[in-house]
Amino acid sequence: MLVVLSCLAVPVSAQRMGESLAPFVPSPQPVVERMLEAADLRPGEVVYDLGCGDGRIVITAAREFKAKGVGVEISDKLAREAEDQVRKLGLQNRVSIVHGDLLNVDLRSADIVTLYLLTDVNDRLKPTFEKELRPGARVVSHDFEIRGWKPWRTESVNVTNRTHTIYVYLMPPRKD
Repeated sequence: MLVVLSCLAVPVSAQRMGESLAPFVPSPQPVVERMLEAADLRPGEVVYDLGCGDGRIVITAAREFKAKGVGVEISDKLAREAEDQVRKLGLQNRVSIVHGDLLNVDLRSADIVTLYLLTDVNDRLKPTFEKELRPGARVVSHDFEIRGWKPWRTESVNVTNRTHTIYVYLMPPRKD
């Protein structure tokens, strides 16, 4: 298993530089915690958050669940904010923020991938998940399904009079 121990810089193609696939809308902290609990996150596992924004999911994974986290964010500003927060909390040995394109990240070391992306973006990521994630890895999506996949678990969290839906998908054995 590959463990990323420092912040990485990943080249972003000129065509995609600054192009966001989804607006930055942070998941409320109770939803973040429930996403990680629903995924059955265990100490030492590796969580990738695609479109990590301020890094709250990977930071929570490290602080509360003793996991390792890799956040991927295309926005310079948000990636810097997330990196600053990781340093401030002293989590550099457990959390890495990759400034890059979430469509071009190697996910083979992920035990869990978290998402708060639109359904069409989830559709674009689906072939990567099927190719790179090993059997038993979990994909957790906040509010937006992955079409064609049946959730292993679905949960609802009510925060400030809004219901958030969490979809957890379990990667099946490979069909080789």
